[in-house]
Amino acid sequence: MPVELAAPDLAGALAVHLVAKDGLESAGLSPQAVAWAKANGFNGEAGKMLVLPGEGGRIGGALFGLGNGSGGALALGSLARSLPAGDWRLDGKLDKPEVAALALALGGYVFTRYGKKPGRALRLALPEGADAERLERLAEGVFLARDLVNTPTNDMGPDALEQAVRELAERHGAKVSVTAGDDLLTANFPMIHAVGRAAAQAPRLIDLRWGPEDAPKVTLVGKGVCFDTGGLDIKPASGMLLMKKDMGGAANVLGLASMIMAAGLRLRLRVLIPAVENAIAGNAFRPGDVLQSRKGITVEIGNTDAEGRLVLGDALALADEEKPDLLIDMATLTGAARVALGPDLPPFYTDDEALAAEIAAASAEVEDPLWRMPLWRPYDARLASKVADMNNVTTDGFAGSITAALFLRRFVEDAASWVHFDIFAWNPAERPHGPVGGEAQGIRALERVISKRFG
Repeated sequence: MPVELAAPDLAGALAVHLVAKDGLESAGLSPQAVAWAKANGFNGEAGKMLVLPGEGGRIGGALFGLGNGSGGALALGSLARSLPAGDWRLDGKLDKPEVAALALALGGYVFTRYGKKPGRALRLALPEGADAERLERLAEGVFLARDLVNTPTNDMGPDALEQAVRELAERHGAKVSVTAGDDLLTANFPMIHAVGRAAAQAPRLIDLRWGPEDAPKVTLVGKGVCFDTGGLDIKPASGMLLMKKDMGGAANVLGLASMIMAAGLRLRLRVLIPAVENAIAGNAFRPGDVLQSRKGITVEIGNTDAEGRLVLGDALALADEEKPDLLIDMATLTGAARVALGPDLPPFYTDDEALAAEIAAASAEVEDPLWRMPLWRPYDARLASKVADMNNVTTDGFAGSITAALFLRRFVEDAASWVHFDIFAWNPAERPHGPVGGEAQGIRALERVISKRFG
């Protein structure tokens, strides 16, 4: 990892003194350190870092401002990019030592595939109460999701996404099967085929299985649209700039799967990824087409740019047939979710009150922001079609994230519990624990929920 997590007793580690706003006098600092801070205008402002001088011109430590604490433990992640290279330890009261240590690990992430250099070499002495092995599992899962999202489609099309799944499976002894091209029609995945058939790389359904067959079943479904032109309802150029991230749902469920398998949880894990590119060619599906689905529901196409819910519908129908104990889907599904809650706060939808409470609690506990939104059934009628069982979009433009969730809900009947996440999978601005680019959202909270349920 960019920031190495070392033993708590790391010899010679310099202290990063954590200072609240206007808290210099109560931070237990030496008079010299207080004087140096005041001379440099440091007073504990949130996110500010100041290096302390030591003897002989060496570095003697550092101060880090917590402000009023509203940034949470993840605010410490910016230290990964501001501290000088070397060995460090955190000195001060930590309400969430594990989240604080993880913040530094995540904050040091750099996407290096195309030549960008890694950040400075830092080692952090683990705070008391932090589990090094668990932190490594979490960081590796987040980095996997970020790397996959950050990779452009010329190197992360359906072929490459399948290969990424196979590599993850090989590391953990999982099995992978793939249904691709016209075999999707034979195997009854007509909507996955329709969305991806116009692309140069064949559409496919990737199916990973891991764990004992008699264990509780947890199934993860991730939207794997490797690029979305919008299809014949083509996006403007500005709308395509970030469409390499439209497989962010797949990237995130693979990050979560990595965490689960590395922890050795006793469950039967299944990961389903419909991997396609929504391209334009003479055989592209059209507005007004009526598609059959695996579930038997017919779907009129009101807009080819609402393709993610189509591929997820077939995948969810397959997952539901196995009656899993927990069924989770993640997708970069709607712009409406961003309008409602912004890029940093993904909504989730479920009918399971107990699960919703567990997710909300875990979200707060590990500082992985999520917000429950309603499956408001009266809006279901807005998906009506005059010629088919349903339309893939509404005509009024309202409640787009809710109606998308209601669309997916029609494909789930037998799972004991289901939850849908409408994620952005991207940091549009630098955050303390992550740079601009691909992001893992919701999977640290879900890891906590799943570990508590099945650990």
